[in-house]
Amino acid sequence: MTDLLFVTFPASGVQTWVFLPPLTAFIVSFFTSMGGLSGAFLLLPFQMSILHYTAPSVSATNQLFNVVAIPSGVWRYTKERRMVWPLTAAVIIGTLPGVLIGAWVRLEYLPDPKQFKLFAGLVLLYVGSKFLTDLLRKTAATNQSKAPTQPAEFVVTDSRFSLKRAAFSFAGEQFSFSVPKIFLLTFVVGIIGGIYGIGGGAIIAPFMVAFFRLPVYAVAGASLMGTFITSVAGVGIYQLLAVFYPNQSVAPDWQLGFLFGMGGFCGMYLGARCQKHLPARAIKMLLCFFLFFTAMNYIVEWLR
Repeated sequence: MTDLLFVTFPASGVQTWVFLPPLTAFIVSFFTSMGGLSGAFLLLPFQMSILHYTAPSVSATNQLFNVVAIPSGVWRYTKERRMVWPLTAAVIIGTLPGVLIGAWVRLEYLPDPKQFKLFAGLVLLYVGSKFLTDLLRKTAATNQSKAPTQPAEFVVTDSRFSLKRAAFSFAGEQFSFSVPKIFLLTFVVGIIGGIYGIGGGAIIAPFMVAFFRLPVYAVAGASLMGTFITSVAGVGIYQLLAVFYPNQSVAPDWQLGFLFGMGGFCGMYLGARCQKHLPARAIKMLLCFFLFFTAMNYIVEWLR
């Protein structure tokens, strides 16, 4: 019975307990989906450090996890009317070409696992710093005024979109953002996301909150939807590039990716359902911890 639970995945060479990938993905996705992150940015270091999966195809497998896991979270945010469709469209249009470029950069210039760990650590450190900056700013503002109560109507309404600006209402407040700036940001983030194998959402979400002053409750759905679309493209491009790189492991490990995705599917649904019951500050504190812990671990390993 024990031997049946310990499996080997031929495509990646990973050997592990069959329940470990979905259980890990479930726990990670439950918490990260509340902030609009799929959890792929934390599952990548888990695969590289714990499962010792360091081939370039780990990025493709990570994006396959996004493809399988994200639809449940997106469906939940859509059902609860917390999906900002203009923001979703901007994220998809900007990140999609960047992801394709990032996949090529990963194979051409970052095939060495050690160099890739440094890159991943710096990306995570940067993302964590943005969350922390916003968290400290909001904490200082809260200390000077009475803490706001949770709004009665927790939904997105009155969405408007043009080539210059987009706007929407959420919980009785008006929010807007520059469409060209979002396009430029998401294109650059798409390249980074394509290299890292996360679709870009893990970097876009904190930027939306910290720089564009958009509510984390409303950003989450758009970020996940954008990550899903770009991950579909990422998996496809890695599968295609595998033909041109026969000496490298490039195509995703479909069995391992689906196993991670099954756990993530359940975790994201529950995370999206529970998100509105948690304060934004608590969500950001949790994400900051995961981001900084993983980033420092990678950077220390590179220095050694």
